[in-house]
Amino acid sequence: MPSKMPPNALIVRLCVKNADEAIKFYQQAFGAEEAVRLVAPNGRIVHAQVNIGDAAIEIVEEDRNNHHVSPQTLGESTVVIKLYVSDVDTLFKRALAAGAKEQWPVDNHFFGDRSGRLIDPFGHMWSIATRLEDLTPEEMQQRFQDYLSQQS
Repeated sequence: MPSKMPPNALIVRLCVKNADEAIKFYQQAFGAEEAVRLVAPNGRIVHAQVNIGDAAIEIVEEDRNNHHVSPQTLGESTVVIKLYVSDVDTLFKRALAAGAKEQWPVDNHFFGDRSGRLIDPFGHMWSIATRLEDLTPEEMQQRFQDYLSQQS
């Protein structure tokens, strides 16, 4: 439904119990900009789109008749949304202050990212990351093996 999307654009659609509150959270936590809001005569938001950087995210109200079920109803999220930013520490703290819950603290990882994971107030999991270094697949495999040997 976005007005201008390049070919092969991948858009995530998040189902939430309160689209208006979700939009406000994503604006406060991630600096999202609202692009589209379609409101039914009863005031219910049936479709919205926010942009976070170059990424478009659609938001729909939970509606079982249309197979839109939120993680809160399911009891868990089945996907993790990964958002790369220039300063993971600052954005992670901002998201927590806006109401997200920390799942994994921010830390440096063998695969070249500094990242942490949180759950937004609507049950969606987010991995917030800053790329520290680009690795070849071979370097990443070696670091993974080193990581596993340290865990045993």
